[in-house]
Amino acid sequence: MANNEKNTEAVYDAKSLGTPRVLVLGLQHLFAMFGATVLVPALTGLNVSTTLLFAGLGTLLFHLITGRKVPAFLGSSFAFLGAYGLVTASGQAIPLTYSSFGVAVAGLMYLVLALLFKLFGAKKVMRFFPPIVTGPVIICIGLTLSGTAIGSCSANWLVAVVAILVVVICNIWGKGMVKIVPILLGVVASYAVAMIVDPAARLKVAQTVAEAKWIGLPVVWKETGLSIFGEGFDGGMLLTAIITILPISLATIVEHIGDMCAISSTVGKNFVADPGLHRTLMGDGIATTMAALFGAPANTTYGENTGVLALSKVYDPKVIRLAAVFAIVLSFCPKFAALIVAMPAATMGGVSLVLYGMISAVGVRNVVENQVDFTKSRNVLIAAVIMVLAIGLKYGTGDVGGIVFSIGSVHITLTGLAVGALVGIFMNAVLPGKDYEFGTNEQGDTSVNFGTRAK
Repeated sequence: MANNEKNTEAVYDAKSLGTPRVLVLGLQHLFAMFGATVLVPALTGLNVSTTLLFAGLGTLLFHLITGRKVPAFLGSSFAFLGAYGLVTASGQAIPLTYSSFGVAVAGLMYLVLALLFKLFGAKKVMRFFPPIVTGPVIICIGLTLSGTAIGSCSANWLVAVVAILVVVICNIWGKGMVKIVPILLGVVASYAVAMIVDPAARLKVAQTVAEAKWIGLPVVWKETGLSIFGEGFDGGMLLTAIITILPISLATIVEHIGDMCAISSTVGKNFVADPGLHRTLMGDGIATTMAALFGAPANTTYGENTGVLALSKVYDPKVIRLAAVFAIVLSFCPKFAALIVAMPAATMGGVSLVLYGMISAVGVRNVVENQVDFTKSRNVLIAAVIMVLAIGLKYGTGDVGGIVFSIGSVHITLTGLAVGALVGIFMNAVLPGKDYEFGTNEQGDTSVNFGTRAK
């Protein structure tokens, strides 16, 4: 953990800064989370306005549950991208509404883990989710999404390459805020190039934005997870979505722990102890469930905003809450949402190529920084089985992408990622030679983190 004295020397609070500066700082946090947050609905087909609304509401709810102590912003999670675009055993596409309900159930897993953390402590619980399981699962999340990125890039490789180059250049050579928001800058630059070189994309943007209203409600009932319960409800499809998506929460829970450690180190306060992981997990989980039920992506604590904290030296959570209010206000502008929806496919493909690859790279980092011993046969076997099942079932079973089984008249599909995660957890639990203990390696424990520039 960072030295508390060192951090408090340059700390400012909202009261001492005054209203004008606080407003600017709130806008800066909005700008930092903006690119990644709106990119998730652009990639998945979810509603942009709903996403902004529940990013703001989720952040405020998180602050309420954690006693208004943690300066964290909750934006869209990229780890759950694999939860959308699922299919049933017959190859039928699962609607976003069913996937959203599956994500909502995954959010409830946070509450289960929060209770276990409260009752037994982090060390005992995390024994079941060591890096030899979470690392390969995270690697496979990125790899199973890679085909989608390449397909989008093929719409216009010039536009896609612009996005990739801008992201890489800003990430490596950028300074200050430029280094914190490379994804947003990549989207803007690629979008601009597409408007110049692609007349069809330019026409689509013009028509879509022109037809949108300036003010409107950000929630559409038929796009929510709650709308599935009615005429035409399909229980098998819902079970498939839930069972497939639930294992993804294992990776995002570890991500959450990494983010809390990163924020604690930045601010110089131990948020893992106070308000405690049980409270921060509860806040994140309830925010995710609430967002998903109303048709928004899963929420996650944002490393981009942690970067802004380090840059500004202003750690007052009130500034983060102000950014949340700005996001809520912006969600009532459909014309802005239309601008995101009309984003060229190649632009999305370019940034996705980088993001999906970075998700897999985070999994590799998790394994390396925790010094997983691959001279042990148990570790080699666990990693091998997870990755072959996740990737093999994804690409080796046609449109189904997993294992199909029936319970009575209900047909359920387990995707390769779900099968790999479940088998990996089981193998780690039963095979002898477990050597991971949470809390002994701070760098390793925080390495599973889709935070700054990897959301």
